[in-house]
Amino acid sequence: MTTKTRVAAVLSALIAVFALASPAGATPPGIPSAATARSELAALTVRADGSMTGYSRDKFPHWVTVSGACDTRETVLKRDGSNVVTNSSCSATSGSWFSPYDGATWSAASDVDIDHVVPLAAAWRSGASGWSTSQRQQFANDLSRPQLIAVTDNVNQSKGDKGPESWKPPTTGYWCTYAKMWTRVKYSYSLSVNSAEKSALSGMLDRC
Repeated sequence: MTTKTRVAAVLSALIAVFALASPAGATPPGIPSAATARSELAALTVRADGSMTGYSRDKFPHWVTVSGACDTRETVLKRDGSNVVTNSSCSATSGSWFSPYDGATWSAASDVDIDHVVPLAAAWRSGASGWSTSQRQQFANDLSRPQLIAVTDNVNQSKGDKGPESWKPPTTGYWCTYAKMWTRVKYSYSLSVNSAEKSALSGMLDRC
């Protein structure tokens, strides 16, 4: 075996080890590059948050049926999990879920929440209050953009409806990706940002 071949073999072995050691995380579709996210952030309207008057989660119908017996939550659980097995009603009976927000891995679907990256209430304050119910339903069940992600339930609950100026994922190494996702969703739906939110997102994108 030549030195070059030996080096290649060692590198391949190392790659395999790291692949096994690093759990696959949830990867929603449509995450932009850092450069694109910065451009999209710069294009967002900056204004103070609007009123919460009239807000209700019921005004954002979810989880809706996606296919057969599967609703949006169950579809994301299958997408973001590993070796997910479902029953006839599409409920996950086994599998594992790695939460990139905090680095935890779970083997029970009941320990996992589907996070709206841009919370429904945050969307309401930044423009969704003027949407139709069908627009809000699309936002709450969007599988084509980085708006839904499977994460640890209590981490999602600690986030609540906070923006990145008030809450960031515990894993600082995920801040770049989180900011790219948040910015893409706000840009896609022409939602505004407040000044503190924009500053926080800019700082998180600087970590990319």
